[in-house]
Amino acid sequence: MKNTMGSALTLTLFGESHGAEIGAVLDGLAPGIEVSEEKISEWLSLRRPQGAVSTARREPDPFRIVSGVHRGKTTGTPLCLLIPNVGQRSSDYESEDFLLRPGHADFTAQMKYHGYQDKRGGGHFSGRITAPIVAAGAIVGEALKKKGIFIGTHMLSCADVRDREFDSLREDIAALSKKAFPVLSEERAKEMEEKILEAKGRGDSVGGILESAVIGLPAGVGEPWFDSLESLLSHGLFSIPAVKGVEFGAGFEMASLTGLCANDAFVLDKNGNVCTETNRNGGINGGISNGMPLVIRMAVKPTPTVSAPQKTVEWNTRTESVLSSGGRHDPCIVHRARIVADSIIALVLADALTVRFGTDYLA
Repeated sequence: MKNTMGSALTLTLFGESHGAEIGAVLDGLAPGIEVSEEKISEWLSLRRPQGAVSTARREPDPFRIVSGVHRGKTTGTPLCLLIPNVGQRSSDYESEDFLLRPGHADFTAQMKYHGYQDKRGGGHFSGRITAPIVAAGAIVGEALKKKGIFIGTHMLSCADVRDREFDSLREDIAALSKKAFPVLSEERAKEMEEKILEAKGRGDSVGGILESAVIGLPAGVGEPWFDSLESLLSHGLFSIPAVKGVEFGAGFEMASLTGLCANDAFVLDKNGNVCTETNRNGGINGGISNGMPLVIRMAVKPTPTVSAPQKTVEWNTRTESVLSSGGRHDPCIVHRARIVADSIIALVLADALTVRFGTDYLA
């Protein structure tokens, strides 16, 4: 299995949803980076289930850093982080052992691993495995903040309810970092929660769109062609379970614009620095950051596990059947995926910055 992302700074994931522990190894971190367990806990808390709009599975995520940190600073050697699984209820899945769950990786995992995969709760394909991504993202994300680079993500839409657009980016990003339900408009947040609960009552689920912004990223980061900044970010973001679309800046809207409308005219700011008058390209030209804010949107599909009956096939008997899922699941995962998106973006940018400016950039 390919479970490693990155070039100069790499992240490797391991573990299964109902195994003893899950974890990550960060390799390539410069020595001397501050590692705050309090900040890691804060980031993990934003991924945790919140109220009736989330799964009933509760995981406190009492992580352990077992290597690569000494006296609160990175040593420069591989950092290994472990998170125990304490909320498993494997019995929820025993009656469905051979039923292929629509929208999940059950069938494709069976074809690739021939039945030897851990099926419980999705095994290695579970969204549970995003917890160590967030823990690792917290380490590099906090290091990026000290370099003046800030990342924030909100639910631009959910169940046809649309949040307001980003306005003052620095203030909006700061506000989002404190919100468990990351919506800029409190009124829209209440409407989204109502729609999620309505879907839950029908035994269904809903999806939405996440919008991320990054400020403070210097110009000149990224490569043309295969390691373009869009390519690297898309690679990481498409690894998040349920993400089915990624766009930058005006994205697909660009197809309906003319060249004059789509181009971002260059101007000088009050300090004489080159910037663009608009930001339809989302802060990237030719695969390389141009110094403007990065703007990224991700389409997140509805949670595939629903309690309403669905047609399926029983793998061992090759017979058609009906699946009515029990267990615990989210009627919406968009709000929980927000901090995963922040973490992936932080990890990808930290790697790209290390490639561009050297290993000690984040120290």
